[in-house]
Amino acid sequence: MNHLDNLLNWYSTLTVDTVKDARLFYLPNAHFKDPFNDVHDIDAIEAIFAHMFETTENPRFIIQEKIAQDRQAFVTWTFEFTLKNKMYSVVGGSHLKFDEEGLVFEHRDYWDAAEELFAKLPVIGLPIRWLRKQFLVKTLTKN
Repeated sequence: MNHLDNLLNWYSTLTVDTVKDARLFYLPNAHFKDPFNDVHDIDAIEAIFAHMFETTENPRFIIQEKIAQDRQAFVTWTFEFTLKNKMYSVVGGSHLKFDEEGLVFEHRDYWDAAEELFAKLPVIGLPIRWLRKQFLVKTLTKN
């Protein structure tokens, strides 16, 4: 799946100047969904990545693993960035579907915004961490 490798290389080396190259990998009406966005247009997809460079410092994707079958793939990644002089790391995965030409027509990101992002933020993190503890199942140990 050479188109998958090319796409993942683009993500791994993504810069503010190469955001526009999304058109080399995505169909004009591609669907992109993540915990914050749900768009059906290449211009909107490019805007999401441009916004990433506007709101974070040194954002980068580190590709972990990939599984490809037929015209779809699942990729795990770590997204690292700096925000207000603090380093953040978000772990997630993407389900990608390709057309006959190898262009992405469906891109769905899966990651837990509460655990991976909100809980790490100074102000909003405290109530989220408290709430998560309320739902934590405490395992019983056997003697």
